Amino acid sequence: MISLSIANGIAEVVLNAPYKLNSLDEQALRDLTQAYDDAAAAAGRGEVRALLLRGEGRAFCAGRDIAGVTPENDDAEAYLGGLVQPLLQKMSAFPAPTFAAAHGACLGVGLGLLLATDVVYVADNAKFGSPFAKLGATLDSGGHWYFTERLGMHRTLDLIYTAELMTGGEAVAKGMFSRAMPADELLDSTRAIVAKVATGATGAFKASKELVAHIRDQRLGLWDSMKEENAEQARLCKSDDYAEGFRAFQEKREPQFKG
Repeated sequence: MISLSIANGIAEVVLNAPYKLNSLDEQALRDLTQAYDDAAAAAGRGEVRALLLRGEGRAFCAGRDIAGVTPENDDAEAYLGGLVQPLLQKMSAFPAPTFAAAHGACLGVGLGLLLATDVVYVADNAKFGSPFAKLGATLDSGGHWYFTERLGMHRTLDLIYTAELMTGGEAVAKGMFSRAMPADELLDSTRAIVAKVATGATGAFKASKELVAHIRDQRLGLWDSMKEENAEQARLCKSDDYAEGFRAFQEKREPQFKG
């Protein structure tokens, strides 16, 4: 149900179990982790310069597949701490720009996959939130941190208590994700953007990705953030892509970056 293809510098990871809205059981999580490991290895060889994650069918991912799971035999901590969290950490640290195209239900661990992705484009019909009030459970996969950070305490608890869902448009308007667009345009538009990024200065993009994560995690202020930027720029100015970008600008032509 998880597939990985690599072409033209782009890794495309697909959740492909539309009959169950791409919900993820333990084996699917292991397979998805392996797909990211394989893509990261290819990135290390220079074969992958961007990654796209998407889902087949009517939904991106409806969350955990609980078929065959009973409250008596469920070990939620092993599922979340042993499988979900390590995967999300790998996704966040992927050594190239990552993108997701999200439509339909994006819940639970499915929401977590999006929150661990650099850039997320969503369909107008996408649904986000915390349906767990109906299950006697709580939001997981980093949802509390991201919701509180981006929506504030009041909206976060409103969504958790009521189990109401945000649309793609509201999620973008509230700063959760990057852009919203009609569902029938989502995949083609996202692929076009990913293809363009994959030909860009992906070494510099990786530096920005790491800077943003460090600034966020360390809660750096303006001047400390600028020091980090200065050091990164000093490193990048010795790279081939920096020299190419400089010359292309001076020569008024399109740069040919190698990543």
